[in-house]
Amino acid sequence: MDSPVVADLHAHTTNSDGEMALDDVPVAAKRAGVEVVAVTDHDRLHPDLDAPTEYREGVKLIHGIELRVESPAGRVDLLGYAAEPTMALERETERLQADRAQRGAAIIENVEDRLGIDLGIEARPGIGRPNIARAVAERTDMTVNEVFDDLIGDDGPCFVAREVPDFGTGRDLLADACGLVGLAHPFRYEDPAAALELCADLDAVERYYPYGREVEASLVEDAIDRYDLVPTGGSDAHDDELGKAGLDADGYERFRAAAGLPHP
Repeated sequence: MDSPVVADLHAHTTNSDGEMALDDVPVAAKRAGVEVVAVTDHDRLHPDLDAPTEYREGVKLIHGIELRVESPAGRVDLLGYAAEPTMALERETERLQADRAQRGAAIIENVEDRLGIDLGIEARPGIGRPNIARAVAERTDMTVNEVFDDLIGDDGPCFVAREVPDFGTGRDLLADACGLVGLAHPFRYEDPAAALELCADLDAVERYYPYGREVEASLVEDAIDRYDLVPTGGSDAHDDELGKAGLDADGYERFRAAAGLPHP
């Protein structure tokens, strides 16, 4: 995208496995020249966002969620935007957070046993593998990427799987609670084409994303045309660097209207 990014629709906070507290998000957004940020913590709604959107320090925050589901294409992530929590979604996120804490404790134990160190981190609701990877990097000469590659990645010796809802259940939970539901980062999956077929039952797809490599965008463009999808985009920030990817002003206006968000 050649135009400036005004809306970063994929960011994480300390409510899950990000490094930013919610109050840090407007600061990071202003530094990046971003006007709108979607807070999309993993499997968890942010307790300090009380409406689908709100302004903080002049930055528009969208209450969102990133939900992992089991699908015919394998495990994929769905993004729900403009959330108004339902009891069903809250129950499921509570279940998922309990599972995350148990799984986090198991991974921490596995890593500590394998490396013979104390990571100084405790499992909690919201914990994710990036939290554990950062703890390992602080106490060893490994980088975060090496921790994933060598220890806690999906095929790693310390990996522990999570229990996640099936695609239909997750989609329905988000559709009932959110203004728009889309597929996150399709090129991060083993079979992007199969993942994009899931968009037949979704509203949107993450078109703009900092993959760190050139990808063939025609697959996503074809899915957008075939299923009449709203293109979204975001940096997937787990640190405080926003605006690496996202929507320009025209793209955000299309997203805003589709999600039923107020103007401006």
